[in-house]
Amino acid sequence: MVQADTHANIMEAAGGMVVRYRGEVALVARELGFSEATINQLGALWGKSASRGGGRWSLLICHLLDTAAVADEMWAHFMAPSIRVLLNDLAGGNGQRLFRWLCALHDCGKAVPAFQALDKAGAARVQRAGLSWNDVDFESLRWRHDVAGATLLRSLLSRSGSGWDASSIEWLWPLVAGHHGRFPSKKFFGCKQARGEHQGRCLGWGAVQEALVLTVTRILGYQTLAESAPRKAPNKAEQLMLSGLIVMADWIASASEYFPGIRRLDDVSWVGAQARAREAWKHLRLRGGWGSHTVSTGDLVAARFGNRARPFQRMVVDAATRMRTPGLMLIEAPMGEGKTKAALVTAEIMAAKFGADGVFVGMPTQATSDPMFGQVCAWLDALSAELAAQVALLHGKARFSPEFRKVRDGLAQRRPDEQFVDVGEDADGQHSARAECGDRFGPAEWFLGRLRGLLTGFAVGTIDQLLFAATRTRHVMLRFAGLAGKVVILDEVHAADIYMEQFLEEAVWWLGRMRAPVILLTATLSPRQKHTLVSAYLTGAGADDPSSGVPEPQGYPSVTIASVVDNRPEVKVDDAPSWRQPIPVQVEVLASAAAGTAAVVNRVRHEVQDGGTALVVHNTVNRAQETFRELKQHFGEDVRLLHGRLNAVHRAERTADCLRLLGAEQGRQTRATGTPRPRLVVVATQLAECSFDVDVDVLVTDLAPIDLLLQRIGRLHRHENIVRPSRLSAAKVIVTGLEPQTSTPRLLEPSVSIYGRHRLLRAAALVLSATDTGWSVPADVPRLVALGYGTAHLGPGSWSADEELAFMDWTQQQDDRAARAREFVLTRQGKYGTPTLAGLHEHDVPGRSNEERFEALVRDGEPSVEVVIVRRLSGGYYAWDGATPLGVNGEVLTGALDTVLGGVTRLPAKLSEQAESTLAPLSGWLDDPWLRRSRALVLDEHGQRKLGGSTVRYDDAEGLIVT
Repeated sequence: MVQADTHANIMEAAGGMVVRYRGEVALVARELGFSEATINQLGALWGKSASRGGGRWSLLICHLLDTAAVADEMWAHFMAPSIRVLLNDLAGGNGQRLFRWLCALHDCGKAVPAFQALDKAGAARVQRAGLSWNDVDFESLRWRHDVAGATLLRSLLSRSGSGWDASSIEWLWPLVAGHHGRFPSKKFFGCKQARGEHQGRCLGWGAVQEALVLTVTRILGYQTLAESAPRKAPNKAEQLMLSGLIVMADWIASASEYFPGIRRLDDVSWVGAQARAREAWKHLRLRGGWGSHTVSTGDLVAARFGNRARPFQRMVVDAATRMRTPGLMLIEAPMGEGKTKAALVTAEIMAAKFGADGVFVGMPTQATSDPMFGQVCAWLDALSAELAAQVALLHGKARFSPEFRKVRDGLAQRRPDEQFVDVGEDADGQHSARAECGDRFGPAEWFLGRLRGLLTGFAVGTIDQLLFAATRTRHVMLRFAGLAGKVVILDEVHAADIYMEQFLEEAVWWLGRMRAPVILLTATLSPRQKHTLVSAYLTGAGADDPSSGVPEPQGYPSVTIASVVDNRPEVKVDDAPSWRQPIPVQVEVLASAAAGTAAVVNRVRHEVQDGGTALVVHNTVNRAQETFRELKQHFGEDVRLLHGRLNAVHRAERTADCLRLLGAEQGRQTRATGTPRPRLVVVATQLAECSFDVDVDVLVTDLAPIDLLLQRIGRLHRHENIVRPSRLSAAKVIVTGLEPQTSTPRLLEPSVSIYGRHRLLRAAALVLSATDTGWSVPADVPRLVALGYGTAHLGPGSWSADEELAFMDWTQQQDDRAARAREFVLTRQGKYGTPTLAGLHEHDVPGRSNEERFEALVRDGEPSVEVVIVRRLSGGYYAWDGATPLGVNGEVLTGALDTVLGGVTRLPAKLSEQAESTLAPLSGWLDDPWLRRSRALVLDEHGQRKLGGSTVRYDDAEGLIVT
């Protein structure tokens, strides 16, 4: 073996970086002038104890170099081109070197007595090397290594001659202080731990701390600290993204499986760290998205989806092609126009132009996320089967998705999180990278753990994934690291209420700050919402005058492009003709605000007595179940029921059944045969508003806010040239849930509870005014939405007093809800102008106990709990179907997992507290990777049970019934 003091173990690497092998650390420390005593102490500082390191303790400097080597792998195989450009710009050339240096020094704060004393064996080694501390109770007055590291670096870089100016130091130290999930304020610099025994006041600590930082700096390619000084400062969003990437590198490098402890200083080397990182990266199968993406000229829609682009889609693609800088694109188009396909090919264009590496698609619900997952996989498959295999599905119910479970089959018997170990001895709840992936198909297992889903190159999930990034919660930087370098697509943005809007606006501000390309899709968006979102992006992107206004499009469909060029906002609006002619829709009112549904049932019977297809949309599950129950007595199997309390199997089967019977293909068959479709009545809740591609002859719906009402009307005569019964040849919507009176109409109380009286009154005014003239859909959509969300008086003069009172109540409620949300948004009021991350987590949101509670943070209201239905019969436990046996303690037998998971359903919110306190996994599920965190709803032989003061039962036809 070549000894450390010979010249044979030194060579010049590309770029002038010196590469050494055995004895490298000691040799570099000597070059820097440190004494042998200090070098000996450097070889005693531990970074991971044996109890946390898989039975083998490890030197601190080893972990710092391992993390730097992981950073190099991220640069080469994960980081988006746009982020590399940013880092090169910050560094004045070599961004990779700056990034590896930032990652390496994240844990330098472990070189303090407060940390080194935590492990008895490690403390003894450090003391034998000559470092000491006075008798201090480190436990009672804690000093975490993240803030200790910030204190150390701030002190070293503030010295004369360091080359670092004060503003650069101020954005650097929060990256170190926040690498365990929270960015503290600078108040800790003034506490006594920062100046005393905890930080290292006894002889030798200052020298060994300086040796650690300067030696790592020299090994990583900087001759001095001054060379590492950045040439410019990143903005706050870029700092947040950098912080997330540092955390990612730290977690990967903390995997003892791939980075086993090194205990001798002579065995630590940069070349060795690089080899370990390469091997870990290969086993973990981590990767980015496209890498460097290019798009061909010609019809991209046809190339990806097989159909020629419609005029509207060509307009969207042309608008993206003309963009000079990353920006926000708002696509407004009716249902069935092809918004999703336009958005996906536009994402490709934006990625190619602006260096994005992947895509996140956010959907309003879990139910709409699952089919979008399939669409995104199919889109990427047209590019590359390898890319299609990288798509992750991100929502709390993803484990129950059959399509995504195929991707995750290789997970075998463990979850990504629960095989991981803690990163820091004084940290709590952080996870490393341990995961054995082999040649498993699908996105790397590491990406599928908690907090890390957005880091995968391509992801589909609920919009909550983005909204969580706008909350003052722990580890928010990981979410931003995942969003950075992606094109962000958000579908059905009109579905966000005033509470969710606060988080959406905050997220769009941060995305603008990062200059991330954003595409918003909507059929109907109020002018206020449009202005708010556009202004948020432009403000984040640094526009001089972001609130100069958004021109209203002259036609529909339309596209709005907002970007910042030379600090000035650039907003352009264009429109195109729809591919189909507007449909005249007759509007009728079925006067009924009674709790029962007899009037609805009678009207539906009348409409389809001689055949035809009908959709009935109710605003509550109970109302839908009642209507279904009555109609089934008359029409038998010609009635379907869809709502959120069906179990997963029934909901999937019935949704697929409706799409088959009422989809475009069935319409084509009617043209071939010349006969109408068989009679079918679908009774549904708000599930029918979004991503439900069916065509019906007649619609009966409870009154809802005008934008949602128009969404429901989008299912009416959706496809062209379908043969319909002659009496239903004209599109007709029948609106119920209101009773016209001399003054304001009487409204259905459950609907008022959901939507508020003000919005329902304005919708009622628009409905009643259209009973003679009808609507032209989609041509009238922008006008109706603007009126429905405007302030001008609607309805007869006799409504004025009641409407004004309803408006005042609604305004107060909206203000209150918005204020509640703003308590949790990422940026506290008055802090948007602060240049660094210091104090970002002051007054942060307490940790959420489970997925449902966390989801409730961004969706105003009590969480609703998911359960897995299980039957307890005389023979023991069975799956929800009562026919699939389970083990004595509920163990899932071979081949039965899909059946068991098919029993998942959602309880009403009023039962959440009771469910969380009384329902738990069966004991036989605790070792099952899919069920160990699922609550079992055990029903008796009659298919029911008591839960709190309610009786809960499951009916195969009606779903979960609560009485």
